[in-house]
Amino acid sequence: MSEKAIVAKVWNFATILRDSGVSYTDYVAQISYLLFLKMENEREEIGEHSRIPENCKWNRLIRLDGLELETAYNSALAELSESDGVIGLIYNGAQNKIKEPANLKKFFVMINSETWLGLKVDVKGAIYEGLLAKNATETKAGAGQYFTPRVLIHSIVSLMDLRPDMEICDPACGTGGFCCARMR
Repeated sequence: MSEKAIVAKVWNFATILRDSGVSYTDYVAQISYLLFLKMENEREEIGEHSRIPENCKWNRLIRLDGLELETAYNSALAELSESDGVIGLIYNGAQNKIKEPANLKKFFVMINSETWLGLKVDVKGAIYEGLLAKNATETKAGAGQYFTPRVLIHSIVSLMDLRPDMEICDPACGTGGFCCARMR
């Protein structure tokens, strides 16, 4: 799936959630929480260890529906936010903002339909940057940011000749898209 197709897919769902009262900012957080769980599940499937507790794992949650899913997901977010280390940092203060169980299930199904680690793009960066750009151009509030075209990013990165052993500084606090572009 191309970067454009990924962004279109998640943006289409963002409009459904927005129509049910989920703000753009909340949407980005919600997709981040779910993508992390799904990608952890994919890592486990290839033999890597996960620190996600069993009752919070993707394979358990995806099998649930309705209020049972909503309750289990809310509990998982609360437990993960209390975790030690990086898991606790990722889920710090996490709350489910999707109040309609049917939409929550649709969200799970949408994310479950892809093997995110297998895509040939920086999934998290593409989604984040793509949603920011779409929000800036399609909503009144806008982000007021400039988004560097991917063709220009690839040209700059090829001139920089980045290597995995190099140290870098990102003073603009971006998504690291410039650095990830070369690593693919």
